[in-house]
Amino acid sequence: MLVIGSRGSQLALWQAQYVQRRLEARSYECRIEIIQTTGDRILDVPLGNIGTKGLFTKEIEDALLEGRIHLAVHSLKDLPTELPKGLTIAATPEREHPNDVMVGKRLRDLGAGCSVGTSSLRRTAQLRRYRPDLIVETIRGNIDTRLRKLDEGRYDAIVLAAAGLRRLGWKDRIAEVLEPEVMCPAVGQGALAIEALQEGPGFDACAVLDHPWTRLCVTAERAVLASLGGGCQIPMGSYASISGSEMQVMGVVIAPDGSSLIREQVEGDCTQPTKLGRKVGERLIERGAPRMIGPAVSGQRDSEV
Repeated sequence: MLVIGSRGSQLALWQAQYVQRRLEARSYECRIEIIQTTGDRILDVPLGNIGTKGLFTKEIEDALLEGRIHLAVHSLKDLPTELPKGLTIAATPEREHPNDVMVGKRLRDLGAGCSVGTSSLRRTAQLRRYRPDLIVETIRGNIDTRLRKLDEGRYDAIVLAAAGLRRLGWKDRIAEVLEPEVMCPAVGQGALAIEALQEGPGFDACAVLDHPWTRLCVTAERAVLASLGGGCQIPMGSYASISGSEMQVMGVVIAPDGSSLIREQVEGDCTQPTKLGRKVGERLIERGAPRMIGPAVSGQRDSEV
């Protein structure tokens, strides 16, 4: 029996059940164990102010290391670039849409002074960059909670990841898909990470679930982040795509107040994702990214939504 660790939110359980179904189709017996994380318990504080690394992963990773579960299913963007010793990303299934989306109203339809809800420093900085006339406010909670707050009129619009809405059957709530040139996604957004011990039944079972093209793209994106300091909450995004044998990697760093933005992009052989990602990160650093963002705040970049 394989035990799959997961957070208890609606989206996290959908993701865990998706992996469970794929494993059971290959004759594995599985059950899901729900594990509450620090990020799930603290809902009244902006993520950047909590000051804890691995907000949505630490307790689950502890369960892996202690042998209480065999594998864990995460939103890849929740995973810091450095994993605890002994753990690895055993598989990255095929990615959903990586884009951010507007829910409620399109960005261009929001008047000056309208309120937009997000929990992400990355999204906040880019919104302030392109629409400094908007009021960006913190919103926490799972997708259904955020949609309810929007419907209650607490915000004029909210920003979410397309992947979560599509997975839960709410893609009709999307008012506008934001292209990476407008809102560069979080590293690994839309992708799942199946984490396991480097050796053992969890790793062996999940190998067949890996999607090579997704793995290449998220490896490049995580290399950009690693160059900028790994699992720190900084206002940055990265997006990689493949056309034929060529990979294009974009990286963006934005001042928290939106006053300035640095964007770098490289193209190259898709079999060299780490090299390409590091090149983007190095160029961002050369152009002053560390001075722009100031001291990094230990924590997560985004929540799962």
